[in-house]
Amino acid sequence: MNPPPEPVAPAAPAAAALAATEFIDHESAEVRAFVRDAVPAAATPAEQAVALYYAVRDGIRYEVYGADLSREGLRASRVVTGGSGMCMHKSVLYAAGLRSLGIPARLVLTDVRNHLASDRLKQLLGGDVFHQHALTSIHLEGRWVKATPVFNRTLCRLYRMTPLEFDGTADSHLHPFDEQGRRQMEFLRVHGEYDDLPYDWIIADLRARHPGLFPDDSPRFAGGSLVRDAHETTRRQARGTAATA
Repeated sequence: MNPPPEPVAPAAPAAAALAATEFIDHESAEVRAFVRDAVPAAATPAEQAVALYYAVRDGIRYEVYGADLSREGLRASRVVTGGSGMCMHKSVLYAAGLRSLGIPARLVLTDVRNHLASDRLKQLLGGDVFHQHALTSIHLEGRWVKATPVFNRTLCRLYRMTPLEFDGTADSHLHPFDEQGRRQMEFLRVHGEYDDLPYDWIIADLRARHPGLFPDDSPRFAGGSLVRDAHETTRRQARGTAATA
């Protein structure tokens, strides 16, 4: 497999952190309309970043199953019209929205353990490690902070996780524990920060690491539903509790 592309050095923001790109197409009408509806006009940059965070986190449904990883499917404008996506889709949209507001933003690519994984999803993943988990790095008040506007409130409730909050001043990028205090997510590797998605490398890595997610040659993940998985897990646990009562 080819090595990953060279990441961006963590320094002061360059013009590339504000540019429109193939995937971060923030000049599109769809992204601009999404931002206009989500962000108060008279807000500070930090307030804008926070408002947009919650609009992406809870306004775009998180779903791994059936995720469209085609070049078109991963564009921010398509994420808006589709209304759902996984970490990559939602982080691309968040970065696009930030750039449309004049706030520098980059994409961060990582590998994590236990990425909201149901038993079925773990089977398709080949374990509890998810490669190419995406989040966003934002330049606010002279420094970079990281945020993950990915796991919406409804899904967190179903999986008994506390939703990630973001205040524009501190990193908000992982769910270390669930509501019962059990370890939920662990960062294993940070590949780096990127001004746009290194698409070919990402897709090659996902196909190599998680072949079970790709049922055929198309760039779309296997079908299913994380919400349905959560309900099936709850019913199975209830049956097990009743059987031992």
